[in-house]
Amino acid sequence: MSSDEQGPASGAEPPAGAQPQTGTDAPAGTDAPAGDQVAAGEQPPAGGPRGRSFVDGLTTANPGTVTALAIMLSLVAGGLIIVFSDETVLGTFSYLFSRPSDAVSAIWSSVGGAYGALFKGAFIDVETLRQALAGETAWYRVFRPISETLTNAAPLILTGLSFTLAFRSGLINIGGNGQAIMGAIVAGMAGFWLHLPPVLHLLVALLGGLIGGAAWGFVPGLLKARTGAHEVIVTIMLNYIALNFLVWLVIQEGVQRPGRNDAISKLVDDNAQLWPLAGDNLRVHAGILLALVAAVGVAWLLRRSTLGFEMRAVGSNPDAARTAGMSIGRTYVAAMALAGGLSGLGGATILLGTAHSLTPAVIGETGFDGITVALLGRGKPLGTVLAGLLFGALRAGAVRMQGAAGVPVDLVMILQALIVLFIAAPALVKTVFRLRAERGAAAGLAAARGW
Repeated sequence: MSSDEQGPASGAEPPAGAQPQTGTDAPAGTDAPAGDQVAAGEQPPAGGPRGRSFVDGLTTANPGTVTALAIMLSLVAGGLIIVFSDETVLGTFSYLFSRPSDAVSAIWSSVGGAYGALFKGAFIDVETLRQALAGETAWYRVFRPISETLTNAAPLILTGLSFTLAFRSGLINIGGNGQAIMGAIVAGMAGFWLHLPPVLHLLVALLGGLIGGAAWGFVPGLLKARTGAHEVIVTIMLNYIALNFLVWLVIQEGVQRPGRNDAISKLVDDNAQLWPLAGDNLRVHAGILLALVAAVGVAWLLRRSTLGFEMRAVGSNPDAARTAGMSIGRTYVAAMALAGGLSGLGGATILLGTAHSLTPAVIGETGFDGITVALLGRGKPLGTVLAGLLFGALRAGAVRMQGAAGVPVDLVMILQALIVLFIAAPALVKTVFRLRAERGAAAGLAAARGW
């Protein structure tokens, strides 16, 4: 072999300008990433790049990890509340050091029983499933927890989407409850005053709910665009107006149910009621399908439409959007009207799906709970759907938890509040679990804001 075909001899000087070999594949003139350098004798992370990426996702303060850990922290805090409010558990603390096993057993029985009942009431009861398989009970009892979860989730998803849509446009819609009330009122009047064929009657009632909520959302949007009135103050006031209007309306002649002296309206016609999805023994109805369709529509609107682009631009930077030629006022009006329509649909699903008549408490706090759902969903339609299902499960399981474990339903409200608290304080979650900050300034800002 000629000398030209041989590599450089050992100890020979490298050619002028050549970079010395460092044991990495980094091109000349560039530094190898610090995370890819492995010290002598140190084993690389198992699983290769994919394994590293998975581990990084679990140990980084990204929105998904923070949300999951916030839910876990709220469950732990709820468990502590159950422990310190249980007299049986507190009684074992008096002799904790002599017989600690009694305290541990009591804590496990109290907390495990409460959360076990919550799970059984929200998802599935294994004992009921066993009985159904053995032919000892009807199968609809197995699916009743899921049915209740989906029934409770439908209006929460719709009101959550309402807040999400307004928030992405730079607005804070606190009026979801009032808009849901107005949607329920218009849907109810269309339901018991009109007499139409089955499918048409339902569509007209739902359209009435949409219009009623949209009209109630249009008002703060218009005031914001024309006068600069803050939407938070206006929507809060409109909540009270809508509620008191409902209280007055249900006792008026032509609306109040004949033969009744209490505040309750006529029943909506059967043709205007939302179709049951699993027979008459379960309450789940087509409202959950409507909520899922609305979520897809909101996602398409924000990502694929011109109006959605304008909403996101105005929400991110109104001054830049105005400079680009976008109408800030028109966007505010459209966003609040659409948000109101979604809340109105949420109220309509309650009335046409399960309530079937107007009462002063027909909506309850659904509009305000929708704000919590949107916060947990981090302003994303998919996240809002998942958060709505979670809160629907908490509502459904709360009844079983109170009946089986003796834990008040108020604990569910505490869990919801704790979830929002930890979601709104990602720095606290990051500190407790020693999470690393996300790479990039934008990611860090998103984590700090909680969205």
